[in-house]
Amino acid sequence: MRFGLAVSIALALVVTGTATAVDLSKAQFLSSYTWHNKAKWFGGFSAIEMSDDGRRMTILSDRAKIATAEVTRQSDAIASVRITSMNRIHSSKGKALSGRGGDSEGLAIAPDGSIFISFEGVHRVARYQNPRSKAQVLPIPGAFKGLAENGSFEPLAIDRNGHLYTMPESGLTADGRIPVYRWNGRHWSQPFSLPTHGSFLPVGADIGPDGRFYLLERSAGVLGFRSQLRRWEFRNGQVSNQEVMFRTGPGTHDNLEGVSVWRDQTGTLQATMVSDDNFLFIQRTELVEYALPN
Repeated sequence: MRFGLAVSIALALVVTGTATAVDLSKAQFLSSYTWHNKAKWFGGFSAIEMSDDGRRMTILSDRAKIATAEVTRQSDAIASVRITSMNRIHSSKGKALSGRGGDSEGLAIAPDGSIFISFEGVHRVARYQNPRSKAQVLPIPGAFKGLAENGSFEPLAIDRNGHLYTMPESGLTADGRIPVYRWNGRHWSQPFSLPTHGSFLPVGADIGPDGRFYLLERSAGVLGFRSQLRRWEFRNGQVSNQEVMFRTGPGTHDNLEGVSVWRDQTGTLQATMVSDDNFLFIQRTELVEYALPN
């Protein structure tokens, strides 16, 4: 998100001082946790991956930092978060990324532990054997080269076959839909597209343990941020049967950008989301959780 717009929205939140409730929901709001940390690198979180038990997470900053943390829960709500590691993300030459080339936005972790990160400033997806390794940049097709500098690959998801799915935050198909790109381990293709909904733009994606395709979207305005979570049945690399899990009014949550869907010990599906505070003191890093219908 552009800095000027983030500032105007954050100021509007201070002026209004209000937060409206979720206005459409198949999901149930569980909890919101404001995460504080005094480290200079802390903030700007754009993606999150939760462990199967919801007690560990990997989190990505849009300034080329990746961290792990332990989550303590009380009555299933987040009570505290303790960072266990932090690493700078490197280029294919082993140089620590920064600036436009270090605008890391999307995160997906394969079953073998390898990490995939999508970047927005210089449009690409890279594989990392571990958080300290050099990047292995995936081939960059021509379709990626014309994308907006501040509007490309925020969402990134991985399916059970190890195929990656990403899409631009802005930049629609000729018929006004969101193009979804898939990496099958050999080449990129565009197997399907998704319908847009009003002013919402895609910022996070996941394929849940239920096999469904989840998309977190954001709308930014002078009254604050709105968030929406949609999901689709996902079979044979295609989507169908769209459902809206929730849609919030302005100011309900902060700037939610990352989503991870997991199943708790009772079998309930949960979506954990994280907000990007844009490194502004008038915003906050928020961890938000909703229960989802099976």
